[in-house]
Amino acid sequence: MGAPMARHLLTAGYPLTAHSRSAPPVDALVAEGAARASTPAELASVSDVVITMVPDTPDVELVLFGASGVTEGAAAGSLLIDMSTIDPIATRSFAERLASNDVAMLDAPVSGGEVGAKAGTLSIMVGGSQEAFERARPLFEAMGSTIVHAGPSGAGQVTKACNQLVIASAVEAVGEAFVLAAKAGVDPAKVREALLGGFAGSKVLEVHGQRMLDGAFEPGFRSALMAKDGRIVLSAADGFGAPIPGFRAVAERLEAMLTAGRGDLDYAALVTLLEDEAGVALHPEP
Repeated sequence: MGAPMARHLLTAGYPLTAHSRSAPPVDALVAEGAARASTPAELASVSDVVITMVPDTPDVELVLFGASGVTEGAAAGSLLIDMSTIDPIATRSFAERLASNDVAMLDAPVSGGEVGAKAGTLSIMVGGSQEAFERARPLFEAMGSTIVHAGPSGAGQVTKACNQLVIASAVEAVGEAFVLAAKAGVDPAKVREALLGGFAGSKVLEVHGQRMLDGAFEPGFRSALMAKDGRIVLSAADGFGAPIPGFRAVAERLEAMLTAGRGDLDYAALVTLLEDEAGVALHPEP
């Protein structure tokens, strides 16, 4: 998702320097006018704002504080915006470590997937100071359509954890409803049509419900990444002492996708576990 987000910044006229562990996305951005940096430290040394977009908490820590990391090149007064989805408690620690070097940090995870990243319609949930948020607002507006300053450091990641809790739980619920219908001899497509017109209607039912009926599980958003996000939700809930009994069951289902070798499928494929257990198929065989 980082490459299309960066491309929107280029299109908006911002000078951009790019770095990635994978060369092809950077090659494409350079061909469109970006500069290339060989390390995060080099990138930070020529930037007043650094944006990180990597898979998980340890990746962010490495990019920021590892050898040739951002902190080796960032000037006092610069701004770090982490748009990854990572642990909110670790995020607060990272912000404190950066502040000791006079570098402000915003945590700004996103929702909307690759489609939203390409369209520039991401929902961006932001934690950090109001001053830093106002400084970054024009950048966010180039990448997203819904931008919410949720609160102080870590609030963006807490909001994203809440987002993933709701979405993954809804995907599991839709799958369970469809399999219940199939086992009862009722057409799940008709069930979806009826539910969309009532209080159960949702984007998850609309989009992922259709994926389930079609067996269209190419990502999208991979189950392995949603399972990672599930671990973040569990860690946050444990750290803050919040009960989430319903989601704990969903998190187990996400981990079961990895055990079943389905981590590279879109997380709408959670329904396949239910199909296996129930002995039904919602979608035609490929």
